Amino acid sequence: MATIETTYLGDLRTEATHLQSGTKILTDAPTDNQGKGEAFSPTDLLAESLAGCILTTMAIAARTHNINMDGTKAEVTKVMAANPRRVGEIIVNIKFPAEYSDKEKKILELAGLGCPVHVSLHPDLKQTINFGW
Repeated sequence: MATIETTYLGDLRTEATHLQSGTKILTDAPTDNQGKGEAFSPTDLLAESLAGCILTTMAIAARTHNINMDGTKAEVTKVMAANPRRVGEIIVNIKFPAEYSDKEKKILELAGLGCPVHVSLHPDLKQTINFGW
C-alpha cells in the first residue's frame, strides 16, 4: 500500500499527500532551476529528511534513557553540485538547549548517526553532522 501520493500541479510545483494523515506538502523548483522557490524544493526535503530523522532517532533514544532534549534544533545547509546536478553535501548543525553528561552525549550521537536516512543515503553524498557539544 502506498504511503504518499504526489500530484504535479503545473508550473514546476507538486503536492504530496501523506495518505495516513492527509497532511500535504507543496514543493517548488528552486529559483536557480527555473522555479518560483515559494515552497521547499525536493532537494530541500531530502536535506530536511536527514535532519528530521537524526532528531527523531535521538529523541527515541533520549526517551528510552530519560534524557530531555526538548527544544533541540538542527540547522541544515544543502550544498548543490553539478554534472550531474545533485545534492553534494548536507550539513546538519545540532543545537542542544541543555548540558549533557559524556554518557548521554554518546547515547545521542550513536542514535543520530544510526538514523535510517543517514545510513540510506549514497556514500558519495557528503554528510557533515555537527553535534555542537
